[in-house]
Amino acid sequence: MKRPSNSAISAGLLFATFLWGANNAGTKFLVRSWPPIFVGCTRFILAGLILLALIRWRQGVLAKRNPSAPGRLFVRWTNFLGDQSRLSPELKSQLWWRGGVNLALYIVAFNWALTLTSVTHVALYLGASPVWALLWEGKPGKNWKSFIRYFAAALAFSGVLVLSWPALKSGSSHLLGEILALASSVLWTNYGRQCRVLGEQLSGAEISAHTFWRAGVLVAPITVFEVAMKPLVWRTDLVLVQGFCVLASGVVAFALWNNALRHWKTSQVYLFNNLIPLSTMAWAHLFLDEIITRTFWFAMALIVAGVLIGQTNWQKIFGKRWLPAE
Repeated sequence: MKRPSNSAISAGLLFATFLWGANNAGTKFLVRSWPPIFVGCTRFILAGLILLALIRWRQGVLAKRNPSAPGRLFVRWTNFLGDQSRLSPELKSQLWWRGGVNLALYIVAFNWALTLTSVTHVALYLGASPVWALLWEGKPGKNWKSFIRYFAAALAFSGVLVLSWPALKSGSSHLLGEILALASSVLWTNYGRQCRVLGEQLSGAEISAHTFWRAGVLVAPITVFEVAMKPLVWRTDLVLVQGFCVLASGVVAFALWNNALRHWKTSQVYLFNNLIPLSTMAWAHLFLDEIITRTFWFAMALIVAGVLIGQTNWQKIFGKRWLPAE
């Protein structure tokens, strides 16, 4: 499949962050009425199955010698789905262990964090993901590049402390939510790294599809226990919001995100995570009436500063004379 241009990848990532902001606010709305793991389990299983169906449908259209005009249009607008790949036993195992397990843990951490603390806080923790990805990409060393990397990490972690300090100081129940939000940020980063490895053999949509339903199956036993303890409340607005999250976030956004991870470094893709807190904040303020505190803005400034410092090519700015190659 032809490699998309950098501008096309950037546009896809911008759209994905916009959809994820709506998804985060929507998930917060859902966990007020539905069990948190049930929300994640059903969403990921449905999104995975829909993606698999679309990939198979596209492959069937491509197999025809003379597809109809609607079929050709469908293929054109679903290039991001890629081609259907044959899964070897080794690749299936990797999809379970590299993608499914990590994503299952992420579902638990993220959805429970949303039940226990503010959605804008959870999104801001996710905004620090590029720094964790940057640290994963290189070992500590006695050089300028390593210094910048760890200075950026220190700034981002300072933002995390500022964000969680009120809960730490008061010892409130929100503290567990902050811890789970931080854990989901690290798990999200690791999922991106694993997707980059899997992207050597699969398209972004295939990675999403196969890891989604596996993650959903892994957390299904918890879901059964949740529903047994707390029967579900069925309302039209809840079903519609869940449907939006399945299609917009689970299908479109993840496919675009994983497609970008096939062509860019993990830390470069995760730089767009900076926009998720802003998008989430706007959606949450408009539809959930969440109040944005000064602590949030201060923490966000530190985290964004850390991400930007860590991602900037300082050698290109100052030249090799001042910053020699490592």
